[in-house]
Amino acid sequence: MSIGQLMKHRKLGLSDEQAVDMYRFMQKARKFDERSYLLQRAGKIAFHVSGIGQEVTQVAAAFALEKGKDYFLPYYRDYGFVLSVGMTMKELMLSVFAKSEDPNSGGRQMPGHFGHRKLNIVTGSSPVTTQVPHAVGFALAAKMKKRDFVSYATFGEGSSNQGDFHEGLNFAGVHKLPAIFLCQNNQYAISVPLHKQIAGSVAERGAGYGIPGIKVDGNDALEVYRVVKEARERAVRGEGPTLIESVMYRISPHSTSDDDMLYRTKEEVEANRAKDGIPKYRQYLTDCGLWSEEQEAELAEQLKQEINEATQYADQAPYPLPEDTLRHVYAEEGEVR
Repeated sequence: MSIGQLMKHRKLGLSDEQAVDMYRFMQKARKFDERSYLLQRAGKIAFHVSGIGQEVTQVAAAFALEKGKDYFLPYYRDYGFVLSVGMTMKELMLSVFAKSEDPNSGGRQMPGHFGHRKLNIVTGSSPVTTQVPHAVGFALAAKMKKRDFVSYATFGEGSSNQGDFHEGLNFAGVHKLPAIFLCQNNQYAISVPLHKQIAGSVAERGAGYGIPGIKVDGNDALEVYRVVKEARERAVRGEGPTLIESVMYRISPHSTSDDDMLYRTKEEVEANRAKDGIPKYRQYLTDCGLWSEEQEAELAEQLKQEINEATQYADQAPYPLPEDTLRHVYAEEGEVR
């Protein structure tokens, strides 16, 4: 492999430090996910929806966007994304433990329903794909106010069959809004495999709304970064939205309530586990001389300590008070209406 191929991240505008940070966040998301699964199985938390196998796309996309400027509407598996744009391990643990300090919902929403005003993460809801028309609204605001931010929404390929997806993309296409729609195609809509959901591909649907539809290998961090970065550049130039289909595989079950062996085989899962993009990206950094076994061991120890501290803190944090149920539902005294 040539030096040029090895240093592809530099050509894309990523510094060596940023390229390494991407890997750190991928591993952080993976370790959070694995810990949450164990906590649920131990009865410490009620429920977990995993994003294992999807972290590469999530982190790469986050690095291609503008933190503090763009607005983010992630879906419920996007731990790699929200960590990359500023959420902390402690905040995610407070969420899965449903504690009052949880910045997403004050412990009132299911884990994975993100919302963080300071980080421009727009509150999500349980019905799938509702974040797409919401993202369109933010993009419309950007155009009306002549601001140079974009809105970024993610969703699974299963929910791309919902009406919200089609209405949102149609409106964004008609009005050439600065939005990026990224489908994390993980091959399964709960138990329904891709070939029973979609004839063709998600990316091809973009043509019907007059917007570019791009299909990318979701396990290739630098390709995902390139595609999302170019989509953002198009958006701020006033050229309208982009639909991206990032193809990966959901290694874990749909949720901790799911028995995935009822609809797929261990052999299929293990074959796709071998395509995991995290070790591939680690090898790229190693080949570039940016990563070593010593650094890997240091990172593993650092993340172990961070996760242990976050878990202990969230476990001991107070639950919401019963009267907190009505907070943010009705106007409170002194609030600006």
